[in-house]
Amino acid sequence: MDKSHEAAYYLGANRGKQSVTIDMASADGQALLHQLVQSCDVVLENFKVGGLKKYHLDYASLQAIKPDLIYCSITGFGQDGPYAQRAGYDFMIQGMGGLMSLTGQPDSEVGGGPVKVGVAFADIFTGMYAANAILAALLQRQRTGEGTYIDLALLDVQVGVLANQALNYLTSGDVPQRLGNAHPNIVPYQAFATADGYIILAVGNDGQFRRFCETAGCAELADNPRFASNALRVQHRNELIPLLLEPMRQKTTDEWLVSLEQVGVPCGPINTLDRVFDDPQVKHRGLKITRSHPEDGEVNLVSNPIRFNGEALNAPTAPPMLGEHTEVVLSQQLGLDAQTLADLKAKGVI
Repeated sequence: MDKSHEAAYYLGANRGKQSVTIDMASADGQALLHQLVQSCDVVLENFKVGGLKKYHLDYASLQAIKPDLIYCSITGFGQDGPYAQRAGYDFMIQGMGGLMSLTGQPDSEVGGGPVKVGVAFADIFTGMYAANAILAALLQRQRTGEGTYIDLALLDVQVGVLANQALNYLTSGDVPQRLGNAHPNIVPYQAFATADGYIILAVGNDGQFRRFCETAGCAELADNPRFASNALRVQHRNELIPLLLEPMRQKTTDEWLVSLEQVGVPCGPINTLDRVFDDPQVKHRGLKITRSHPEDGEVNLVSNPIRFNGEALNAPTAPPMLGEHTEVVLSQQLGLDAQTLADLKAKGVI
């Protein structure tokens, strides 16, 4: 596979966009941006609190130009509060927001300790919340004619997506602890090492447990009174799980997938990314896409998972080169002629 000259982060976030470069520190650049705002529905910014005011690009300045503007600010900690002026980073937010207290092996086990999620979890969820909030604000504007200022914080989002674990604490007062890959209420429901990798075993009822034991060559465990029901298996988790480790290592991941599927025991592989993109279902759904690129010829990207009427909502173009669309956007949106664009370029405004 040929490597792209572009950064993976950039390719992952900018497909289908147009890139316009304007010096917003200059009066001429601010004037151009103010003109663009008049024809825009949404402004999205990720500066520190108050960081755009000196450029006259804050909400108050732009609302005066376009009263029904949707303006979304994303910061680490929100527009107010004791941490408002701090910078926020995903890794730090995962820790502060409680996620890392739930992710990783228990301290009592080898390798125990908090672990971050392997992708920018808080960043991604905040982006999804931003998209939802903007769509809701656009619908509200259609109904009322009013614009909206949206204040989104990484920390707020991270706390918001703690889901059932947050409610476990709020309703009981008991602080949830790390369980690694195990489930607090179902056993065996966790990852196991195989002969060549790992597999997730998700035994959801007593019948599945019996069929699993028979397939794994340890049928006697299904007849053991300590493991006869899920409630008993949860109670005797520390006795049962060690008895399953060696049988699980006797087959490869693929062998387990075949044999357990045949008897209706839910399971799935822990795929490395090469296996993910080689998976028949992933291929069938077209989750890897290719787009033309001016420098690399082609770049591989991940498909948008949303489908409308059977079609994935994928942008037709790859992420743009920096400033690739400055002149065409200013020409089309603001009606600037070639001489005006040349003058702005000569002055370093664009």
